[in-house]
Amino acid sequence: MIHNTTIDTLMKRKSVRVFLDQEIEEEKVESILQASINAPTAGNQQLYTILKITDPAIKEQLSILCDNQPFIASAKLILIYLADCHKWYEAYKDIGLNPRQPEFGDFLLAVDDALIASENAVIAAESLGIGSCYIGDVKENKEEICKLLRLPEYVFPASLLVFGYPTKQQQERQKPQRANLKDIVFENSYYEMNAKEREGMLKYHYGDAKYHPWLEAFYKRKYDSSFAHEMNRSVKAYLKDYQEEK
Repeated sequence: MIHNTTIDTLMKRKSVRVFLDQEIEEEKVESILQASINAPTAGNQQLYTILKITDPAIKEQLSILCDNQPFIASAKLILIYLADCHKWYEAYKDIGLNPRQPEFGDFLLAVDDALIASENAVIAAESLGIGSCYIGDVKENKEEICKLLRLPEYVFPASLLVFGYPTKQQQERQKPQRANLKDIVFENSYYEMNAKEREGMLKYHYGDAKYHPWLEAFYKRKYDSSFAHEMNRSVKAYLKDYQEEK
């Protein structure tokens, strides 16, 4: 494998949830944001809006609504990446067009754009010594999040990111292992693994634990958790905008 500064930054990056009480310099914040908006984008439309959250009251509410995670409120920088079909839809109407309402394909394209831009921010921050963590829970509690952030129709919170300078413990914490390439990358068509192969694929995750009890516990903690059910309920509510004729 080839090593250079960019690849090494990508390989060593890990989530950071404990930050130093140290502000992020404005020049670095601007650099992170500039790197973000220069990400690849569908048709150069930039189908996203970025919210920079500075209000302590909003930070506190987000920490509660995003599955009660207090470290969100203490982060030195919070960026919310909104998949935004609203602004282009309104622009078309501004000039007298009668555009179709945004649909599922438009929604997914905007989510793609938002997440690509967010990862640029993550890697730019990492290159500056600033840690980050994705918070997927911002997709939960649709009604409260929309009210808190004043989100119009056709705008969806694809992700929330927190940033800050990592503590020494966080810097030294070992990055969790990833799966082997052979279990992720296949040529030309989808490969349907059998049960034994799936067990082998997940070995990086469960290590020396017993596979069946580990997977059952993981299922209950993640896939069948209350927050997973709430996320799915909430996302269905967002998607109603894209399927109901206005």
